[in-house]
Amino acid sequence: MPATDKTDADPNVQANPADADESSQPLKLKFKIEERGACQRHVTVTIPRDEIDRYYDNAFREMLDTATIPGFRPGHAPRRLIEQRFRKEVKDQVKGSLLMDALTQVTEESELATISEPDLDVMAVELPDEGPMVFEFDLEVRPEFDVPNWKGLKIERPVREFTDQDVDLQLERVLANRGRLVPYEGPAEVGDYITVNLTFKDGDRVLSHSEEEVLRIRPVLSFRDARIENFDKLMSGIKSGETREVEVTISDQGPVDELRGKAVTGVFEVIEVKRLELPELTPEFLDEMGDFECEADLRDAIRDRLERQLQYEQQQQTRKQVLETLTEAADWELPPDLVNRQTRRELDRMVMELRSAGFSEDAIHSRTNQLWQNSQAATRQALKEHFILERLAEEEEIDAAPDDYEEEIRQIARQVDQSPRRVRAHFEKQDLMDSLRNQIVERKVIELILSHAQFQDKILPSGEAEEYAVDQLAAGEDKEEIPEAKYSEAAQSLREPEDRS
Repeated sequence: MPATDKTDADPNVQANPADADESSQPLKLKFKIEERGACQRHVTVTIPRDEIDRYYDNAFREMLDTATIPGFRPGHAPRRLIEQRFRKEVKDQVKGSLLMDALTQVTEESELATISEPDLDVMAVELPDEGPMVFEFDLEVRPEFDVPNWKGLKIERPVREFTDQDVDLQLERVLANRGRLVPYEGPAEVGDYITVNLTFKDGDRVLSHSEEEVLRIRPVLSFRDARIENFDKLMSGIKSGETREVEVTISDQGPVDELRGKAVTGVFEVIEVKRLELPELTPEFLDEMGDFECEADLRDAIRDRLERQLQYEQQQQTRKQVLETLTEAADWELPPDLVNRQTRRELDRMVMELRSAGFSEDAIHSRTNQLWQNSQAATRQALKEHFILERLAEEEEIDAAPDDYEEEIRQIARQVDQSPRRVRAHFEKQDLMDSLRNQIVERKVIELILSHAQFQDKILPSGEAEEYAVDQLAAGEDKEEIPEAKYSEAAQSLREPEDRS
């Protein structure tokens, strides 16, 4: 692609230079922008000698009244001596000011939609004693594209009427968090818990090993980098002291390159089988659960939660259809570094949305495991979606208001049973406010698109739990840091039923 060469040579930039502060005048610089990919630009900046001299002159003038030279009172030393004595200190100051002002000016004048800080090695930039100052840097920018047509999309909307049986099932899950695990001597069945020593091997090489891991027998057992289908059939009838093995395929997106897509062996040595005893719905227990006066009140609250989760599924499935349509022609190549950085942000965003919708920590772990198993592809898609939605937000003047932040934080605080102030402090400390802002803005844009869409209702099947998620890697930890879902202590305490055996 041809490079863009721009020179700031407009004589009318300052209407009356005599009345202006000389130090605030824009630089008369030149810059050239080379396109090195849809999201990458290489920028070369040239600052002429007379501009460098102007910055030197401003710096020395500011020192005239305060510079101390032996034999002279402060403010009375000749400028020539001041320049000789403080040339090195002023050179570093001038270099820093020129770089900062030039970067700001280039970003503004180029009208590039930057998505990261300039990749500039400041120490490698030299301020010459003669001639112009030239420096280069790389920049990540939002790709340029035509906004796709978003009005009148045809969307399938999932719908469902919740029955008493649905409420019964959800009530059992709620009570399970307050239940206790008790030893069981008979053969294990679906829904039972097993305590196992768990090992994954590639031939004779041990990839990972954990002691006394508590697992629930479900149709699917998922890890960050693998899934075991038909886990319920594998463990059907197993007793303490028995061992079962299974072949497991590591995800193509797993962190260990040599094991991606490879079949390894999982060994489950069962130490103990346990069953879950649910608590009785006594008045004291109902009060402890949330000031419920009777079981009917608790069931109403559970039905409300189901409705809220249905709304989440509606949002996710309609959002998916919208974004698939919008990104259909988005075939840009994205920088690997950008994809890697965004993977963690995407996980954070997903966890926030799930908590706000009232999902349990088990469900959150399951979905984040699925994300890790498809992290690179999912992140590339999420970035393309973000760029398009951000562009639409700009065109439609959509942004997050202070009240939007407060409502989002209140929803999350209610789910994790913490104060909104504590949740906000956590987000600010972990630098997650930008992720929260993106979540709010993207949802508003989706809502705008859906307000112009044509809907066809589709019955949503039962959401009965089929998967138990383990927050670890089957193939073992990689050498690089693996981002973790930031579960709060309060939420993590609900991860497994209390063992009171």
